[in-house]
Amino acid sequence: MQSNKIIEITSAQQVLNDLAQLTKFRLTVSVVISSLAGYFLATDHADYFTLFLLILGGFFMVGASNAFNQVFEIDFDKLMLRTQNRPLPDGRMNSNSAMFIGVALTILGVAALYIINLKTAFLASISIFLYACVYTPLKQKTPLSVFVGAFPGAIPFMLGWVAATNEFGIEPGVLFMLQFFWQFPHFWAIGWLMHEQYETAGFKMLPSGSKDQNTAFQIVFYTIWTIVISLIPAFKYTGDLYLTYQAAILIMLFGGVFLFYSVNLMLCKTDKAAKMLIRVSIIYITGVQLVYIIDKYLIQ
Repeated sequence: MQSNKIIEITSAQQVLNDLAQLTKFRLTVSVVISSLAGYFLATDHADYFTLFLLILGGFFMVGASNAFNQVFEIDFDKLMLRTQNRPLPDGRMNSNSAMFIGVALTILGVAALYIINLKTAFLASISIFLYACVYTPLKQKTPLSVFVGAFPGAIPFMLGWVAATNEFGIEPGVLFMLQFFWQFPHFWAIGWLMHEQYETAGFKMLPSGSKDQNTAFQIVFYTIWTIVISLIPAFKYTGDLYLTYQAAILIMLFGGVFLFYSVNLMLCKTDKAAKMLIRVSIIYITGVQLVYIIDKYLIQ
């Protein structure tokens, strides 16, 4: 009897672990946090029911995108060391079950976001379509897939603003641009680090196709653009989204560190430098979002 209970607990834990891997739980949570940052930037008075729906709908929609992605890439995931242990390539879950989970999460996510407003549900639906149906197949064909994938990746930050205001204007546009340009140095650093495994699976992720000066230069170029865009609100031409000079200085400091490690990759061209840039890029975007929010609620 005791052994049966242990087996049941172990089995339940494995199912939960497989669901977490299928939906990329940690990544999904980070994306939801990004949408929450956009929401709090847009309003002075949070509506807790809307927040709940945004968290729920956002989590379901991102989880669905990841599920569809893994269904479509099951054969390629079998070829890469970093993905071989996922539930689909390892055989712990079949494609039909994963597709059902993806469809169910999509329906629930759209429904939750539609209750907030139509624009939020529409933008999230576009995000799923671009990620699963355009970005995913393009990875096998062209490095421009990263450009296409940057669109759904940039939507969550502005989605929170749209959820709060039911409007799309210059403010969510700036939030979109910030996260859009940030993705290039971030994902190209990942592409640099994982280049050999991506090549094995036939994925074309680096802009030049190689870990060379061209790719490294573009990483620096887009890092600079990301920093410039993050400072646009300091000039107060972006409607209700603006920064004080104290916040702008902090963001410049974050940007300086980000740029340092981008240039370091260009000079060193090593996997170690790419790994550091991945970490710093995550710290950068998180730090910028926090500074935006702290500036709004504590300084302005």
